[in-house]
Amino acid sequence: MSTLSNLKNVSARDRQMIQQAEAMLGPEPSEMGFVKNLFWGRFRNDIIFPYPRESREERAKCDALLAKLETYLKHEHPSALIDQEEYIPEWAIERLFDLGVMGMTVPEQYGGLSLSVTSYNRVLEMIGRYCGSTAVVVSAHQSIGCKAIMLFGTEAQKRRFLPKVAREYLSAFCLSEPTVGSDAAGQQTRCQLSDDGQYYILNGEKKWATSGAMAGMFTVMAKQTITDPETGETREGITALICTPDMEGIDIFQNNRSKTGIRGTWQARLRFTDVKVPLENRLHKEGRGLNVALTCLNFGRCTLSAGVTGAAKYAMNQGIKWVQTRYQFGRPLADFELVQQKIARMAAYTYAMDALLYMMTGMLDRGDTDIMVETAICKVFCSRYGWQVIDDTMQMMGGEGYMTENEFERTWRDNRIHRIVEGSNEVMQSFIFAYGGKQLAEQMVTIQQALLWDADQPVERNLTRLLRHATNLPLMKRALPLVAELYLGILPAGPVLRGMHPALQDHADRLAKLVQKHAHYFKMVGKWEREKIVTRQVQQGRLADNAILLFALASALSKMDAQLRAGEHGVAFERDRAAFEHLFDLFEQDMLRNMGEMRHHTDAGMQRAAAAARRHNDTLPNGDYIIHEASPVAQGLGKPPLTESIKQFPGDRYLQAAPAESSSGDGATLGNGQSKVTAKKITKKAPAKK
Repeated sequence: MSTLSNLKNVSARDRQMIQQAEAMLGPEPSEMGFVKNLFWGRFRNDIIFPYPRESREERAKCDALLAKLETYLKHEHPSALIDQEEYIPEWAIERLFDLGVMGMTVPEQYGGLSLSVTSYNRVLEMIGRYCGSTAVVVSAHQSIGCKAIMLFGTEAQKRRFLPKVAREYLSAFCLSEPTVGSDAAGQQTRCQLSDDGQYYILNGEKKWATSGAMAGMFTVMAKQTITDPETGETREGITALICTPDMEGIDIFQNNRSKTGIRGTWQARLRFTDVKVPLENRLHKEGRGLNVALTCLNFGRCTLSAGVTGAAKYAMNQGIKWVQTRYQFGRPLADFELVQQKIARMAAYTYAMDALLYMMTGMLDRGDTDIMVETAICKVFCSRYGWQVIDDTMQMMGGEGYMTENEFERTWRDNRIHRIVEGSNEVMQSFIFAYGGKQLAEQMVTIQQALLWDADQPVERNLTRLLRHATNLPLMKRALPLVAELYLGILPAGPVLRGMHPALQDHADRLAKLVQKHAHYFKMVGKWEREKIVTRQVQQGRLADNAILLFALASALSKMDAQLRAGEHGVAFERDRAAFEHLFDLFEQDMLRNMGEMRHHTDAGMQRAAAAARRHNDTLPNGDYIIHEASPVAQGLGKPPLTESIKQFPGDRYLQAAPAESSSGDGATLGNGQSKVTAKKITKKAPAKK
């Protein structure tokens, strides 16, 4: 049991949550990543500088694909129709396969393009600029759907499946369930090895499987009781299995549900009933499925970020173009300072999004191992600030931005989802705090348990323990600086940032000071909150947000250093330089505000107000409101979801996901609002090139 699991005054439920999280994440990597070092007050220059770049050959290869792809997206891809009809026509998916987009990360030996993670994200950024639905489908297919086979598959599995997913059919990732969202370890779908050891018997239900109704293969996570052959002891673990839709017992009983945005994507619900999955279809080892899932999510969180980054850059340019040309009171809207505030913020945020995203993909390309906190930050940062850029553009465009024919409202709707999926931002905040600061927290707890008086222990035991540890020189070497910092206010020296362009030294010094303060406030919050920090999620969020901003500033500093060294100039660089300067001012201010609120906050009043609102809500009838289908306290008592006048997508196990051909276009609906789905493949050709 870990040090954190032994914390005193922690409830049994919270202790169990800590133990489950530690078991899910596994042992710490041998080398601490960049963000974990920030919690200690250290800055790993060698990780951040120089800014990562692809080889010339790799960039040229990707540029060629981007040129062909943009021609297609601009002139042929039916983005508006996809949104209206809630379906990506098969010919459009086939065109993406033909371009190589659907297999761009698959190794060439299996029919793919062997593009790097950075190139892959450049492609997703471009798709996100034109069509949010298509970006999600491409990302779900390669980042999570079939990525597990690329990373963990046997050679036989790779030969069998990768040529197909690169050139022929979609793949799906089956992790979420009716009762399992962010709690990935709480799987209820189960598998067990057959008596003859030849296959797994799979039972359960999955939800939110993007492209599940059209997929030729699924990566499925299932809980398994695993027996140690030597000791006979059993444990619960998650095992990853490859399934195909032709397996007996797989029922795709719902193909999709109508949504606010990314309407062209289809999320299936699948039921597995005594499905026999051959032993050779297991991915990785028994009980290591969560390792498979979390590793794939590292890639998915980047491509999600790439899509919203492309959308945010488009939104910024659209918004600025609008206020430059839209006149009121005899002058352009851009002349007004409140509008200028939004413009400057957009430029700063999109610069940081780009810098952080491609810092992250560079880390993945070079094989950095301890990057789970960094990919979580990438997802939170890009989805949070990307949405603010997009929403600011909607505000600047006014009523015209809300009009369907101007198309921007589709971008606005498509990109709200990203703060929810791939781990909600609130869950990611707690994860960034807990996993980012775990090793430092464990050291602090070890020192506390060794050297502080324990009122629950008799005097003799306390004295014996204190005397024993007082002669432990390695322990005292760690304890004395901590005591000096916590009780005397003597901070350890901050990091020294050297080696970047001389014009950036002032920013480097400011960043170093913020890193020092971040580490100090992490320790101080631990002192102030003690064991209560386990449930003080608002405090966790403040510390996590500061870690997020530090990583963004470090990435931006490295990118600007690379731009200055490359001798960039012109109006685009001038925009970037000014955005970089403003970014430092904004985020430094935000971090200092967060630090102030760690000590002087309104959390107690917040808790009282929330409790009062919850008590009042309990007096309202459940039947007037939507209740989650798997609620343990009110299941079946809520307001029924509306199905009349809402397009429905009933399931069909043998579905090829092809809507009946109609003169009104691909995915045309019947008069009752339902999509007529046929089992035959679509034969409609792509429109002629313009």
